[in-house]
Amino acid sequence: MSGDTDGAQDAELRTELADGRLTVTFDRPAARNAMTWAMYEGLHAACERADDDPSVRVLVLRGAGDRAFVAGTDIGQFAQFRTGAEGGADGVAYEAAITRVVNRLEEVTVPTLAVVRGACVGAGIALAAACDLRVADGTARFGVPIARTLGNCLSANSTSLLVHHLGPGTTLDLLLRGRLLGAADAHAAGFLAELTEPGELDATADTVAAELADRAPLTQWAAKELVRRMRRALVVPDDDVVATVFGSEDFAAGVRAFGAGERPRWTGR
Repeated sequence: MSGDTDGAQDAELRTELADGRLTVTFDRPAARNAMTWAMYEGLHAACERADDDPSVRVLVLRGAGDRAFVAGTDIGQFAQFRTGAEGGADGVAYEAAITRVVNRLEEVTVPTLAVVRGACVGAGIALAAACDLRVADGTARFGVPIARTLGNCLSANSTSLLVHHLGPGTTLDLLLRGRLLGAADAHAAGFLAELTEPGELDATADTVAAELADRAPLTQWAAKELVRRMRRALVVPDDDVVATVFGSEDFAAGVRAFGAGERPRWTGR
């Protein structure tokens, strides 16, 4: 096996190219690989590299350590969000930034594979859902528990990804109750291509990546492109919804409570 490694745009996101696989590792295990802006930009750059380098046949995403794939966006990055109309504008800009990266990942022309251990929540489930296939072990948990943590909302684009894979009923159950979907349920729902025991995940991921690298590239591209077009045809305007929630007193209180390790008290304002 031959490969090269670089630091992408941030030391907390690593990329490695070996045997036609470009692997992106989210490397903040102490923070359960929560995403910083630099990590998002590093992922965007990796997507560009996957399309620009003809030696890349598969793009693989994974999280460092055993606790998480990605546990959302780093909450510290919400500390500067304002309330009211200005806070609503901050939220719209934030969701647009997330959509830019998620959509770029979905647009990668080669097959993409998410390898999931532990928490895959918030932005993490959006990134995993934007990949073509997902494999996980029994420790994986999926969801968007913002109804009991921050009190924010997803964009229409991210919501569409969940509805696309899980259907409206399961998506609403995850969002309204803030519950997490276990690995077995995610597999039964068709969200996971493979579910393994913890000790077998790496070998399974290698097998799936090898199969993807071996198949007809144009057939794969056509399938990816048509599914992507179908999914995005259902995305609706959402700036008004996002602005209302991110500009609310509840969201500001949720961020403060999260930072203090306290339980937020929702008012609906």
